[in-house]
Amino acid sequence: MTVLGIETSCDECAAAVVADGAAMLSNVVYSQIEEHRRYQGVVPEIASRKHVEWIDGVVEHALADAGVHLDAIDALAVTTRPGLIGSLLVGLSYAKGLAMARNLPMIAVDHVQAHFYAPHLERDLSYPYIGLLLSGGHSLIAQVHNFDRIKVMGATIDDACGEAFDKVAKYFDIGFPGGVAIQKLAEGGNAAAYRFPRPSLHKGDHRFDVSYSGLKTAVIHQRAQFHDPEYQDTLPNLAAAFQQTAVDIVVDKALLASRETGIDCIVAAGGVAANTYLRRRLDAEPVRTVYPSLKLCTDNAAMIAGLGYHLLARGERSQLDTGARARVGEFRARYP
Repeated sequence: MTVLGIETSCDECAAAVVADGAAMLSNVVYSQIEEHRRYQGVVPEIASRKHVEWIDGVVEHALADAGVHLDAIDALAVTTRPGLIGSLLVGLSYAKGLAMARNLPMIAVDHVQAHFYAPHLERDLSYPYIGLLLSGGHSLIAQVHNFDRIKVMGATIDDACGEAFDKVAKYFDIGFPGGVAIQKLAEGGNAAAYRFPRPSLHKGDHRFDVSYSGLKTAVIHQRAQFHDPEYQDTLPNLAAAFQQTAVDIVVDKALLASRETGIDCIVAAGGVAANTYLRRRLDAEPVRTVYPSLKLCTDNAAMIAGLGYHLLARGERSQLDTGARARVGEFRARYP
């Protein structure tokens, strides 16, 4: 089955063609970074308008790269949750129109589940594993038992890890996207220059949860309080210390989940999974670690098409009255 995937959940306009949930025939992503750089953050209205302008060309590009005509597409998979509602509706509306015009089956795909599926497009990865999802809007630790059996163990109680990177970078005018800018600046810094606090979430049901609002506040408004006078108070040192603390917070929780469940494989996904310090830190631990390639860490349509294939193969279909959801409320205990 050849599936055309469409992803417009935030500021990446993407389309991909994937065969049988495994073979990526194409994976096209049009980035809106330059459209949002002047604002040092994603502006939802601009994002949705750019999707309207680009979506048709992106799909044509994906079909051309795959070397297939639209007649060879067996089904459509499209992101419907979570994300910016305006952006989601552009991709969903396009998919609905295409499904109706071509009489093609369509399946709605969850963006979060798709990120956990991304590594399966590049390797034979067995279940179960501890899934560590770190994207701009999500920080999630889960037991992944199958493509649709994901048990959430912990999540952020406020800001996501990637969100904290973006906000700190914006405040200090480090650059956009924040994660990439801070990582680059941190390469010339010393993390020992600051000893930032970590959230005290280590009891009961919250022992796998993470929090970033306190760290963000400490870095932006209280840096002098946590500065070690033996080191210079510089932006590279600040970036290195923030990056190390932000990553260690969530990596330690993923390792705790691994120890308590006995699952000795951790799969990191999402944009922050591309962070070099995170990969060094995880690779130094006595667990097996797996990461998608960089092109599959960030938002893409191949993961949507890949996961969509499995849903379609067992007979699931989405109707033309399917809606989009900006948020999902099932982050506790089980998702979805």
